[in-house]
Formats: sequence, C-alpha cells, structure tokens
Amino acid sequence: MIARETLARDLERARQRTWALTDFDDAELHRQYSPLMSPLVWDLAHIGQQEELWLLRDGDPNRPGMLPANIEGLYDAFVHSRASRADLPLLSPAQSRAYCTSVRAAALDVLDTLPHRDDDAEVAFRFGLVISHENQHDETILQALNLRSGAPILAHRMTLPEGRPGLTGSSVLVPGGPFVLGVDAVTEPLSLDNERPAHVVDVPAFRIGRVPVTNAEWRQFIDDGGYTQQRWWSPRGWEHRVQTELSAPEFWNPDGTRTRFGHVEEIPGDEPVQHVSFFEAEAYATWAGARLPSEVEWEKAAAWDPQAGARRRYPWGSAEPTPQRANLGGQALRPAPVGSYPDGASAYGAEQMLGDVWEWTTSPLRPWPGFTPMIYQRYSEPFFDGDYKVLRGGSWAVGADTLRPSFRNWDHPIRRQIFSGVRLAWDA
Repeated sequence: MIARETLARDLERARQRTWALTDFDDAELHRQYSPLMSPLVWDLAHIGQQEELWLLRDGDPNRPGMLPANIEGLYDAFVHSRASRADLPLLSPAQSRAYCTSVRAAALDVLDTLPHRDDDAEVAFRFGLVISHENQHDETILQALNLRSGAPILAHRMTLPEGRPGLTGSSVLVPGGPFVLGVDAVTEPLSLDNERPAHVVDVPAFRIGRVPVTNAEWRQFIDDGGYTQQRWWSPRGWEHRVQTELSAPEFWNPDGTRTRFGHVEEIPGDEPVQHVSFFEAEAYATWAGARLPSEVEWEKAAAWDPQAGARRRYPWGSAEPTPQRANLGGQALRPAPVGSYPDGASAYGAEQMLGDVWEWTTSPLRPWPGFTPMIYQRYSEPFFDGDYKVLRGGSWAVGADTLRPSFRNWDHPIRRQIFSGVRLAWDA
C-alpha cells in the first residue's frame, strides 16, 4: 500500500510542473507547433479530465462529471487526433486551469478518506495512474515546446554533473540465465498492466553498451556516409529515409549546431544522441557492428542482481532516484554527458539506464504472458501488435515518481520528436 502522504506529494509535484510548463499567455497556449502535437491548452484540460474520470467518477465515462458531455468529449484522445485538436472549441486557458483546480480539490478529499476505505489498494492505484498520466503529458508538452519556432520561452533550471571520459564504445557482459521479467502488484503496486505479471525468462548471454551512444559517435556515422549508404538500413528504414530525406538527427543544423527549445547551440560530443527514429537507431547499430537490444535484454541488464538472484527496484538498488543517480524531472532540458552517474550503475555495470534518453529496442509492443487489463483498459491493449517499437529507460523529461526499469514506452518507428536515443548490444 502506498502512503497517502506519498501520493499527495507526487500529485502536487506533477501539478506544479504542469503549471510551470503552461505558464504562457492564451495565444501561446492555443498555438499548434506541429501536427504531431496538441496545442498546450488541450493537454491542460485533458489532464484534469482524466483525473476527474479516475478519481471522482470511478472510471465510468457515463457518470456525470463537472464538464458538459459535449465539452468533455473534446478531450477524448481516441476520437480527436492531435492534428485536429487546434480546431476544436476547447476550454480557454483560464477555464482549463479552474477546472483542473476544482478537480484536484475534490480528488484530495477522496485521498483523505483512503485509509478508511475497503478498496484503498484500488483507489491508491487510481491515484498512481493519474500521477503517471500527468507526468507523461508533461513530457509530451516538453516535446511540443521543443518543436516550437521563435524566441526561447524555456530555460534550463538544473546544472548537470560532468561526465567521465573513456566510456564511449565500451560494453558490459550480461551472462546467460534466467531472471524475473516484469513486476506484480506486491512489489510495484502502481505499475501498469503491460508491466505485469512478473515471470521467469531465460536469456542467452549478451553484451550491452555501458552508456548510450553519444553525439560524437553519431557524427562519425554521418561522416562515414551512414545516411547515404543503403547497406546499413532495413528496407523499410531506407524507404523512409529516402522519402523524408533524413541526413542527421532531428534539430541538428547543417552548420554543426542544433536548435533546441529555441536555443541554437553547439552539439556536445559527450552527450547521448537524441531525436533519432528506430530506423536510424537500427542503421547506426548495423554500421557499428552491433544491434539494438531486445526489451527483455534491456530489462535484465537494468534490473537484475545476479548475486542476490533477485530484481532491484532501480538499477542501483532500492533507494529513490536522486540527482546524484539519474537525470530525471525535466529541469535540465537535456541529457547529461555519458559517465555522469556512476552511482546509478546497474549490477552489471551499465550506466544511465534510467533518465537521459529513451532507448529504442527491437521489440514490438506485446503483452506479457498472463496479461490482464487494468481499470483503464484502453491504456495498453489497443496498441498491442500495432506498428510500434518499445522504448525503455525514460528520458531527462520523465517524472521520477513514475519511472521503473519495468516501465514500457512505445511509439511508431518513424518518430523523432520524442527524446529517444540508442544503446547498443552484441551477442556474447
């Protein structure tokens, strides 16, 4: 059972982040920076709408809520595509904030009753779902703001540690053998349905990159003709590269700079590369004489402790994430240099497996054996066996409250606006 105080803290932390990321004038919040992303005012009210649905209406969309049905329906992500949301008659920013505030006040009243309810475990899970949902939308808002043109409106608010030299291109051995893949409600009561159930999987030995691939390494790929030689690419990947004329990660400029959040800057060579698609990651791995890991390999390298014969809650152990162990929470607006977090290493010695960049894997999104949908049945199930690849590990933009080694993200293999990077793997 998660303590009521912990849930209240994480609710407040996520909400303060939402307010900070939407603290702009009405015109800015109504802008649509790209058809790939919603205007920020849509995300703002959608966050409140989902909180109301799960905490005040027990997940029943037919139960009357605070918004009229015709207004609430505007915030159904399965009905209205991102590209169409700017044209909807959305709530104003002031109305959206007032709505979110009213919902939160009522939700905290529910939270106050938590220790006295017979269904407190299920209610606590609903709170965890709402916290995770808001944190995920805050990351989506950051993706949108990164696509924004014009003068900067965000600035980093955290200094990152320095990296350590000599780690690029190195790897660690993960011996073959069984391990426990996934989690359950006892060990991780706020875990989502696609992370469950825990089950034993036997994995052949492999090697995995000690750190993610860096910008400097990616520049070598470009300079060696990586984007112009079909032999490194899969047939689908090459077709997409040609159609879209890809020649570098998104936001890289021809003069050797990059543009992020409106800032034009030199590209740091020791920083993990980000904003690359699965197809690019796959081509880079082939060029480098490696491959991408499967998500099962990734999770073993991140979470398994071979000496204890058990999972660690985090790569480094059971202690909560801190700025000394991982780059999370979005304050830095960028990945940390490789080698910045030796205290965050996994039992096998792999570093920066949580935070910095989402890491593409070869795995399609599929349910684990024994999968059971959670109360929000549309969270995972509609996406199984679609054209998605799983990403692991989170990014610098992910809220630390909701990230675990078992957390599974997924996206289309062409996506690049996400904070995605690469970690290599090899057969042992």
